[in-house]
Amino acid sequence: MNLHALRIFVEVALRQSVTEAAAALAISQPAVSAQIRKLENELGVALVAPRGRGIALTDEGRFLLEKARRIYDWEREIEWQLAEIKQGKKGKLRIASTYLPSHYLVPKWLAAFKRQYEQVDVEIRTRNSAQSIELLLGGQVDLAIVIKESWDELPVRRVHMTDVLYWFILPADHPYAGKEVSMDQLVQEPFLLREQGSSTREWLFSLCREHGVKRPRVGLQYHGLVESIQSVRAGYGTMLAPALAVKEMVDRNEIGRVTVPGVEIKRPVYICTREEEVSHRPVVERFLGMVLGTAAPDKKADP
Repeated sequence: MNLHALRIFVEVALRQSVTEAAAALAISQPAVSAQIRKLENELGVALVAPRGRGIALTDEGRFLLEKARRIYDWEREIEWQLAEIKQGKKGKLRIASTYLPSHYLVPKWLAAFKRQYEQVDVEIRTRNSAQSIELLLGGQVDLAIVIKESWDELPVRRVHMTDVLYWFILPADHPYAGKEVSMDQLVQEPFLLREQGSSTREWLFSLCREHGVKRPRVGLQYHGLVESIQSVRAGYGTMLAPALAVKEMVDRNEIGRVTVPGVEIKRPVYICTREEEVSHRPVVERFLGMVLGTAAPDKKADP
């Protein structure tokens, strides 16, 4: 069906006048009449009939007008929704995040974002650092929020968001709870470790190398942060955990904390995007603008 002719028919039908429709469309009356005849020939039915100085719709014309008005209502809705998407007020935002940001930082960012942009659909996947970056580079997410110190030459732009303190924790009734012990003493304890690819796991091993001690014995291996902390709370194992996640439990004496002389662990949180993307989808720009403010991504930023 010729949509140009259909649009002209709608103008004629609503005004019941070829003359008024031609004026509204800024085209000649013969051109309007020609398009109506063309549409009638295409459909094989009469759509209008003369009535006085104007026109009247046939039954087929009334049927077509009802359906055509729906088409143009849909067209207006599509245009409106596309405008919302272009302004970043509608669309889909896909985020991969490591466990700490996913539990303790991202929720407040998303709450603030959704209060402003309720029509944006948000999908968040919680993974370790390596998996989050892999999802980003594979185009499965728009942003990756990770805790990571060392970076390979990856096509990633990143912005340093904040630093997070990490503590060594163990059961509340452990003899070391509240004490200061050497790194060599601490690694004799069974540790709860995260899976391969976890930046926390690699950071702990790096710390052991730095202090010239052997790696700790693996008591349990988990694929999540909360589960590991709950095992310590239940009475088993030592682990390196973010202070954000355990401070209240330490304050309530549900978990013990042990310190190592000269060791203060601060780990950086980065928000990452693909380096190849010169510009982001509007909804991504909206989120980055809210979270980062005036910060600019810098691939070469040092941890």
